[in-house]
This record gives sequence, C-alpha cells and structure tokens, in this order.
Amino acid sequence: MKKFTQHFTITVLVLAALMLLLQACTDSKGKTAGIPPATDPIPVKVVSLEKSSALSAIKASGQLTTDDETVLSFKITGVVNTVLVKEGDRVKKGQLLATLNLTEINAQVSQARHNYEKTQRDFQRVTNLYKDSVATLEQLQNTETALAVAKEQLQAATFNRSFAEIHAPESGYVLHKFVNAGQVVSSGNPILTTNGAAQGKWVLKVSVSDKQWSTVNLQDAATVQVDAFPNKTFQATVIRKSETSDVQTGTFTIELQLKTEGVKLATGMFAQATIQSGKSVSSWSIPYEAVLDANDNEGFVFVTSDKKTAHKQPVIIESFNGETIRISKGLENADALIIAGSAYLSDNSPITIKP
Repeated sequence: MKKFTQHFTITVLVLAALMLLLQACTDSKGKTAGIPPATDPIPVKVVSLEKSSALSAIKASGQLTTDDETVLSFKITGVVNTVLVKEGDRVKKGQLLATLNLTEINAQVSQARHNYEKTQRDFQRVTNLYKDSVATLEQLQNTETALAVAKEQLQAATFNRSFAEIHAPESGYVLHKFVNAGQVVSSGNPILTTNGAAQGKWVLKVSVSDKQWSTVNLQDAATVQVDAFPNKTFQATVIRKSETSDVQTGTFTIELQLKTEGVKLATGMFAQATIQSGKSVSSWSIPYEAVLDANDNEGFVFVTSDKKTAHKQPVIIESFNGETIRISKGLENADALIIAGSAYLSDNSPITIKP
C-alpha cells in the first residue's frame, strides 16, 4: 500500500508539470505561442537592384607548358641504336639525344657515292668522244643528265644520314620518351618530346566557351594561380587565340604568357587564370550569400517587386571575386533583392521588410 501511494504521488506531480508547461506555451485564446502560422509574413532584409558596368572577368583553368614544345623524329626508317636521355632529363641545345643503327644507311650512302663516281667517268668519256665526233650530242646530254641525277641521289642519301641522329633544338627538358634501343621506327614516328623550359617561356593553355572567346583580346591582362604555389600569384598576358574549336569539346583555346619571376615551374602543372577582358559589360553586383544552390554558372535568388511577396528567381552567374557575385541574367524584372531570411522562403512566400 505504501509503494502504491508513492507511485501515485509521482504520477500526479508529473501530470501537474505537464499542465503547467502546456499552459506556458499557449496564449489566452488557447493558441500555441512562439510558432507563428505558416501564413504569417517572414521578416527579411532587402536591397535595391541597379546595374553597373565592369570589365568582364573570365575564369578558366588548364595546364602549364612552353611555347616551343617539340616532338622529335627520325627522317628515315631504321633500327634505333641508342636513346641517350630519359624523361625529365635536362638537355642543352645541340646535344645528341638518339641515333639509328647506321649499317644500312651507310651502305645506301656508299652506293650513291659509287654511282656518282661511275657517272662522272661516263660523262668524261662521252665528252672526249663527242670532241672526236664519235659520240653524238644526244649521248653527251644523256650522260650529263645521268651525272646530275647521281649527284642529287648522293646529296639526298648524305642528307638522310645526317637525320639518323636527333639533337636537342633548344635547351630544356625531355618530356616524353616513346622508344627504346632495338625498336624499328618509320619516318616521322615520335621518338622524344622536348621543350625549351630552361628559357622560362611558360604558357598556360585554357579552354573557354565561344561567348567568352569573343570577349578576349590579344594582350589582355590576366592573373594566374598555380596549385603548386598557393600563396603566389603570377601576372600573365593573352598571346594567342585559337581560330577553331576543339572537335570533341567544342571549346576554344586561349594561351597566356606567364611572368614567372624566377619561380621554377614544370610542364603539366595545373593552374587557374582570371582574364580581365577589355570589354565592359553591364550586370548586377550582389552579396554572395544572396545566391542559393549555385552550380557552375547557375543559381537562384529571392526577389520582390511589391515588398510583400518573395519570388524565387533563377539567375546566371557571370563571376565571383570572393565577396560579391556578378549576375548577367535573371534580375531584369526585379526591384529589390532579398539578402537575409532567404533560407525560410519558398516561391510566393509572404514577407515583411525589417530594417
């Protein structure tokens, strides 16, 4: 009986506490306090919208290379004798990099030389006979032509032999090595790729859309951020624009010349560029927190024209400088932009403007 009385007393106390809590959460009319109805206006902050002009800024990314990257090949077919360098090696201008086996090539040169020497003797003999009126003029002309052909064949064979070796066109680095000793290669097969990186002429190639391409001019200034040097900003200049689009991606290539300021870079490093186009564009500058669900160059904001109702509006993002976002399209029919309270809004939500 005593245990029952204790349990009953605890139950009554709990019920009394719940009644007091419920009473505290209701007003005199029995409505719940502190949770406004969904139809109540949501307090927001707004700013007026005005277009402003600014230089177009284009952001793009790509990889570093040099403006003298070269694929080196042998001019003739043959067996690779030696490849004297490996990928990453630094080379000097004129340095011997690879050779073909010269056994067959030397034989061809020797045959051409012997043939030339024979035609020289034939020409001299026919010339003497012609002077003695034994050989005809036609015979003399034929041997003269044969001598000229043999001379050209010897020159061609000697020229080809000189291209049985590959020398570095500039001081730089070996980027790629495609073959090893003993392989049979044809004329024009890639053997090595080199660049002139030792000269510090670094280029960043980026891909842009056709619209962005049309706003960029040669000599436009740019800033470049290389991932390997996060605390360093490089100045750059637009030096080249492709005149055709990439067949696979449909994008256009822009090349920027970097001012490295003595910093050692490497081919293939990833970098981002911000190109300051000389073309002035008119757009809206808004706080970045006003844009919701941004994805690439698209997002949405909430705007109002009557200061009573919020409307969800898709927008096109032109650029972002870390503090503000420039909107190129989507705000043409809006009077005010909602910059605070957007998280609680949906399309056509009632609002009240707070100072």
